[in-house]
Parts: sequence; C-alpha cells; structure tokens
Amino acid sequence: MFRLREKRRARWRARPVPKEWAGIVGAIPLYTRVPRVDRAELDGHVQVFLAEKRFEGAGGFVVNEAARLTIAAQACILLLHRTTDCFPKLASVIVYPQEYAAPVEEADDHGLITEDVESRAGESWVYGSLVLSWEDVLADLADPAGELNVVLHEFAHQLDAETGEMNGCPAIPDPELRADWAQTMGAAYTEHCRLVARGRATVLDPYAAEDPSEFFAVATEAFFQQPRRIVAAQPLLYGVLRRYYRQDPATWSLAGLDAGQGERPEAAGGADAT
Repeated sequence: MFRLREKRRARWRARPVPKEWAGIVGAIPLYTRVPRVDRAELDGHVQVFLAEKRFEGAGGFVVNEAARLTIAAQACILLLHRTTDCFPKLASVIVYPQEYAAPVEEADDHGLITEDVESRAGESWVYGSLVLSWEDVLADLADPAGELNVVLHEFAHQLDAETGEMNGCPAIPDPELRADWAQTMGAAYTEHCRLVARGRATVLDPYAAEDPSEFFAVATEAFFQQPRRIVAAQPLLYGVLRRYYRQDPATWSLAGLDAGQGERPEAAGGADAT
C-alpha cells in the first residue's frame, strides 16, 4: 500500500505545472518569497495535496481551482525539506465565505457546562477536516507584512496533530531537536503567558497564550510572516523553528511583500459566495 501510494505521488509531482497557476501563485506574497531553488519541490507538494485532499464549500461558498491553489500553495510551504506524509490525518478542507459561527462548550469552576457560539476564521481537527474563512484568507494576502496567516495557523495545527493530539509538539524524529524543542518552546510559552497576564507587550500575538498548541500555531505564523522580527527578538525560538521546518525565512528576499504581483484569486475566477 505504501509503495503504491508513493508511486502515485511521484507521478503527481512529475506533472507539468499548469500554466494558469502562474497568475494565482504570483498573488501569494509568501509563495513569491520562497527561494526559486525550492519552487519545484513546493509545486510537487502542491500537486500531491490537490490530488489527495477534498475541498468543500460551506455557507454558500463555491470552491474553484483558484481557491484550492491559493490555500494549498501556502499550506505546502510547511512541508518543504522535511520527510512528510502530506498532512496524513487531513481528508478535507472546508471553506466558508467569511467568519462562521461554531458551537462551544465551557465549564465553570463548579463543573457547570454552558453552550454558546463564537465566530471563527478557521479551525483544525485532529482527524478529518480543516475549516477556513475565505474572507480571512484574502485579508492575509492583502497584508503580506502582517503577523496573521490563517492558512499557516490551521495547517500548523495539522502538523501538531500528527502525534495524535494537539499539544504544541509536532512529530520530531531527531531526539536532540525534540529535547531542545521542549526546553525552548516551553520556556518561550511560559514567558509569553507571564507577559500576557501582566498586560505587557509581546512579540507574538497574545492569543498564543491560550495553550501550547496555539502557541506553536501562532509562532509558525510569525516565523514565516515576520521572520526578521522574530529572529531579532526571540533568536532561540526562531532557531528551533528553523531547525524543525528546515527553512530560514529571515534570509528570503522581501520582494514578495508587495501585494498584487499576480492576479488576485477572486479576479482569477476565485470562489464566489452565493
């Protein structure tokens, strides 16, 4: 089974990149910043992703090839240079036209559970599905120097989930890196929570204090979105992320930070909310 799957993936990676991709990926600032020497590998991951993962529209959203490629091209940056099984626990990507209401349950100190709903831009489940708001995907493309990237955030959760739970520690085969990860990420998370509790300014978005899993997802966003800021302020944190992702975004060209180099996904026939 493994051998057949790898043969299929090799065929998908070897496919010529469709010509219509150029205008779509050219509008993705993060994609345009990836070194050209890595583009063939990245495109191969994207081919596999698009062949294996199912996309579903929700809330009246119609998903087309431009939307699929816009999401896949960013998600697959997280796979570069690593032995990977292409988000193995993920079967489908569900896309809403905008933020959506999700049911939540909260327990108070006495164990009383209350039900409510909250608006979300995305969420990722350990098994099965990942959910995104297309409006937020586009907003992140329009603000390439900003710290937010909902695609990176939710797909970082998928990496975290490869161990079977989301606890802020993805699968790390290298025992030395695994030990350094636990020490560095643990210390950074503790300090971040301390600053947030005191109302102090933080390098990462305060939301990273929610739990270790959110800390990893937010740190991943910052690592790729604002790498030079992170390497200057949190060199140890940047270092373990660089070793895990086997990439060094702080050295990448800043050319992709000018939005609009390619055709915006919606202008290229992107998904429509009906």
